[in-house]
Amino acid sequence: MDIRNRAGAAVLPPVGAGLALGLWGLDRGGMWRDEAVTFQVARRSVPQIWRLLHGVDAVHGLYYLLLHAVLAVRPGEVLLRLPSVCAAALAAGLVAALGTRLARPRVGLWAGLLYAATPLVGHYAQEGRSYALVCAGAAGATLLLVRALQGRPWWPYGVVLASTCLLHELAVLLVLAHGVTLLHARVGRRDGVRWAVAAGAAVLVLAPLAVVSRAQAGQVAWLSRPGAGSALRLLHAFLGPGGPLFWTCLLLALAALPGPRRLTLASVALPWAVVPPLTLLAVSQLRPMYDERYVLYALAGAPLLVAAGADRVLGAKGVRSPLVPLAGTLAVALAFTQYLPVYRQDRTLRGRPDTLAAVSALAAREVRPGEAVVFLPAIGRRAKVSHPEGFRGVRDVALRASGPASGTLYGRERGAAELRRELLALDRLWVLAEPYALRSPWYPRNPTERVKLTVVTEEFVPGEPRREFVRDGVTLRLYVRRPAPPPAPPRPVRR
Repeated sequence: MDIRNRAGAAVLPPVGAGLALGLWGLDRGGMWRDEAVTFQVARRSVPQIWRLLHGVDAVHGLYYLLLHAVLAVRPGEVLLRLPSVCAAALAAGLVAALGTRLARPRVGLWAGLLYAATPLVGHYAQEGRSYALVCAGAAGATLLLVRALQGRPWWPYGVVLASTCLLHELAVLLVLAHGVTLLHARVGRRDGVRWAVAAGAAVLVLAPLAVVSRAQAGQVAWLSRPGAGSALRLLHAFLGPGGPLFWTCLLLALAALPGPRRLTLASVALPWAVVPPLTLLAVSQLRPMYDERYVLYALAGAPLLVAAGADRVLGAKGVRSPLVPLAGTLAVALAFTQYLPVYRQDRTLRGRPDTLAAVSALAAREVRPGEAVVFLPAIGRRAKVSHPEGFRGVRDVALRASGPASGTLYGRERGAAELRRELLALDRLWVLAEPYALRSPWYPRNPTERVKLTVVTEEFVPGEPRREFVRDGVTLRLYVRRPAPPPAPPRPVRR
């Protein structure tokens, strides 16, 4: 019972810290573009979501269905982000439970608190996307792996691993990390076969999603080939922004590495932190797929290594005071003070690339009901989809069918010829453009987008200078028909 009490004392504070940090400033007063996608898709009916996934965003399908149930209670920003808050707190508790099981309660306590305090964790704890849930799933699967190797059933590991991969398919790289752990620990043949069956079943469950999402690979075409800078930024995100804090965490993590060939905290944490990011970075040299959020679940390995290293250093120094757990907790609190400016910035609207609520408010203030607006390109319609109140009564010239009706994210637009006729019948036109859309080098492949660009630039001219507004990188500009050229003077008639 004393062991259970100490384990609970190690797990509960990280969960509480994760909840407190996640709830701090949760209602920022606006969604950014990725959250807006979640919000508008999750509010569709299940058949509409299913239809959408055949064309786009299959990789997020399970998450959309989960959020559909959540937002059915009450759609809003807070409820949109609340599952991520709870998942981040749960992940902190699972990290603490791992440290407690494989080392001792104080290691679990320190690791869980350090995980909860990491700014990257705090950022995605307030994101209406799947990444915090993937982190919790990865931590849960890793804990269940350890329990299975210690004699517990294997099927819970396979179920949680499969569910995590279905939340985001790149979580499958966790299988490689677990494989490295088993190789280093020299587990018996029996356990090795059971792990292979459980992991293989998870991969098999993921296979249909992988096939569908491969056909949608164009959605990540914006990703570029990562370089050494990407790896360095991820290292700082895992261990600290720089200065004494970063070097202290790095040295403590390195202190945890040497160990026997058996199941230890280091043999679990090191592959977890290193294998998924390095694998994705390597694959992305051939086919760019890397983004730090896709391997966010690997971050949990870093605080486990730091805490294990601190425990090893204290053990080597012969420090056995009962105040050691408290001292370590205060050290984490001191580290958190270094993160406070980052947290304060992240809890404001400026902490995200854009705020669609602000774009919608701008349109509500400037565009009168009945006036025509065109979104250049169609993805700019996300402000209208997520915050329709700002576009009530406005005429969306290019739209033929809404997103839910057409099984798309932003609706189906008119054909090029039909849209040209519609535009040429207008005298005034508002254009809501993405930052790159009004620059001369941009030339879209889509015929409808080309018609928008060419008709606007050739047949219209910007209205008064004061009728142009820029908000969160988006330009709202009023255009008026180009004056007709004066008639040519009549030629003199020769007699």
